[in-house]
Amino acid sequence: MVNRHRNDSVVCLVDLDHFKGLNDEHGHAVGDLALAATGERLARWAGPCGVVGRLGGDEFAVATRVESRGGEDTVEERLDQLMGMLRDPVLTEAGPICISASVGVAAPAYLGISALPPLLRGADVSMYRTKRTGDYGWAEIEDLKTATVNGRRAGRRGTHTLARAA
Repeated sequence: MVNRHRNDSVVCLVDLDHFKGLNDEHGHAVGDLALAATGERLARWAGPCGVVGRLGGDEFAVATRVESRGGEDTVEERLDQLMGMLRDPVLTEAGPICISASVGVAAPAYLGISALPPLLRGADVSMYRTKRTGDYGWAEIEDLKTATVNGRRAGRRGTHTLARAA
């Protein structure tokens, strides 16, 4: 999909903010509801041509087309829509629970590549840059040069213990 629609696709990495605290305060059943709601919202946002996957824990990846006929504003509007969907409260038996997420966005057309590993790396770096704001951020070309271990950005949990994939 990214190869075919390089000019109007994005790859996003989504990480729920303060997820451990949510689990600790409300229990794992509420955490599971938040994960399921996030997956459903991402799938709805990505649409029938998009791909959504849970990478593990509270982290998701999305690849989808974002029609650029309206120019850059259309992409920004779609990303603002995504952030709004992710901020909607999750309904639980105890009442609505507010969640937030940080999103890193890699645009193949801007970065000049369509290979998924560097796009995910760029989205990962930009997502961690936004962790302080709980918003979305764009991958920059220099993000593609970030060192990785086992396909993950160096410095992330678990990357310091292994030198190669098991």
